[in-house]
Amino acid sequence: MSEHDLVLAFPGQGSLSVGVGAPWRGHPSFRVVDEVAMASGVAVGELLVSGSDDELVSTDNAQVATYALSLCILDATGLAGRAGWAIGHSLGEYTALVAAGVLDRSDGTRLVTARGRAMQAAALARPGGLVAAIGGDEGLADKACEVVPGLFVANVNGPGQIVFGGAHDALGRFADQAKELGFRRAIPLKVGGAFHTALMSPAAESFGPLLDQASFRHGHAQVVANVDGAVPADPSQWPSLLRRQLTARVRFDACVQALPIGSRIVECGPGKVLQGLVRRIRDDVEVRSVGEPDDLEGIGLPS
Repeated sequence: MSEHDLVLAFPGQGSLSVGVGAPWRGHPSFRVVDEVAMASGVAVGELLVSGSDDELVSTDNAQVATYALSLCILDATGLAGRAGWAIGHSLGEYTALVAAGVLDRSDGTRLVTARGRAMQAAALARPGGLVAAIGGDEGLADKACEVVPGLFVANVNGPGQIVFGGAHDALGRFADQAKELGFRRAIPLKVGGAFHTALMSPAAESFGPLLDQASFRHGHAQVVANVDGAVPADPSQWPSLLRRQLTARVRFDACVQALPIGSRIVECGPGKVLQGLVRRIRDDVEVRSVGEPDDLEGIGLPS
């Protein structure tokens, strides 16, 4: 694996599970979790090791906990600073920006903590959720949104997987009509709100000024933006892109398609969600996940 074709990939908040951080508790890199906990004021280590299902689903907890564990795992791989590219899914975009040196960790931690709280507040003010639709494509998804009022495309995750968001009544109507609309099935996701839809507008309004205050710079790796699948020409574009990301669809398929031919992707974070998505999108790239210490074997680059 050369540095030129190495891509670091980071998952979003839906990848957590109870006890997911326990295997890392005695690892030297767990210090990263402790550092994020101290900087954020959130008991991240406790959440990752012994947090309940309800605590891990809560957006204000889930985002900073996923971010912390992903950075811990990145540190453990020894690949930090050695990749040419980085991508992330939703929250994972912030982890990618830190990994690429576009954001420093202190700004990243501050933004992720505030973002989680802003999105949690928006979800309480405008309750909703997400549903994964299996089968169909983005064109079919757009037609479904025309048929079902209040339904939005939240994530385009690759061939045959679209995630819809909206208020609970809209999601219920979609679930009832999913097969009729051309999808094989609809699966409710265990998340805390209708992320990446218009229901997150209050979060974009309250969180936007914090993005404007953060320092974005040219990093050592290229980061592909969720909202358009492109690498920004200038780091000053990131506040606008990240603000849009709160209410616009995450185009993870486009992020993966933007990577060079023959890329070698390492997913750093809990679960193996992105590994599965990448394999559905591209057959000319290699991908593996590091979610537990046992996954570290053979992952590093030569010194």
